[in-house]
Amino acid sequence: MKYYTFEVVVEKEPEDEGYSAYSPTLPGCFSNGRTIEEAKRNIREAVQAHLASLIAHGDAVPQNEHLVHVEELTVAIP
Repeated sequence: MKYYTFEVVVEKEPEDEGYSAYSPTLPGCFSNGRTIEEAKRNIREAVQAHLASLIAHGDAVPQNEHLVHVEELTVAIP
């Protein structure tokens, strides 16, 4: 068994009570869920299916492409 690691972003849906999830390393691979936990489960399944498709077609699986950097920024406004 081979293991792959991907960064995943989970964001609150602006128009409903759900959450969207995607991996910046895998364009076109996304999912959603009613809760953060459900979105995380669903994106795991989506990534697995996406990788299975890449491998079946003989395409390379992108790895070690750290495209996401998130940090909290505090600013003061007089």
